[in-house]
Amino acid sequence: MIHRTALIDETAELGRNVKVGPYSIIGPGVTIGDDTVIGPHAVIKGPTVIGKGNEIFQFTSIGEDCQDKKYQGEPTRLEIGDNNVIREHVTIHRGTVQDQGLTKIGDNNLFMVAVHVAHDCVIGSDNIFANTCGIAGHVHIGDGVLLGGMTGVHQFCNIGSYAMTAGCSLVLKDVPAYVMVGGNPAAARSMNFEGMRRRGWSAEVIKQLRNAYKVVYRQGNTLEEAIALLEQSSPGPELERFIQSLRKSTRGITR
Repeated sequence: MIHRTALIDETAELGRNVKVGPYSIIGPGVTIGDDTVIGPHAVIKGPTVIGKGNEIFQFTSIGEDCQDKKYQGEPTRLEIGDNNVIREHVTIHRGTVQDQGLTKIGDNNLFMVAVHVAHDCVIGSDNIFANTCGIAGHVHIGDGVLLGGMTGVHQFCNIGSYAMTAGCSLVLKDVPAYVMVGGNPAAARSMNFEGMRRRGWSAEVIKQLRNAYKVVYRQGNTLEEAIALLEQSSPGPELERFIQSLRKSTRGITR
């Protein structure tokens, strides 16, 4: 289960059935949950907590010091949930004391080759980040988001649940829930209606969200006016998620 060439600090805690490949390094302050598989030549530094059933491929760097010049070696953390797939050359950095001191990742995410997750990011569950996406510091991403290959996300941006970016997008402002964006800089194109249908959402819900998109993006309303109009329509949980992602925006939404 543990290759003889792996270097594991005596303070690291490994759960049941954890596998560690050749030449991997697991440092002090690392906790790894049951049934997690770590490939060869991976480096995991602490303080880092990794949940159950994760698959971490070769040449990854997990829990490294961040690249923020303000960082002075403070004891910050990384938390990763369960059943994530972290492919080759992915880098995930711990947080900074200028934020909450924590980078946090949920469950069932796929990080494809060479994705970078910077300090203080908060990422939900069931997301797919395609090859070479770069997610800058302090970014918050919801659930069920798809980032196309080579997407770049500016620091402090929020990306709402079930949003989607085209390949090579440069995200400089917040992306509301469900919205599809693309370009450099990224611009709103539509909503992820196909993704809604695949999730089995009703035609009535999809129609409501389609109308909501028009209120925000097609009728010339300010953001405040659009939110007020949407709140008059007795929103269900799906529309409420869209409204809350608009309210949460601090950088302005991608238009």
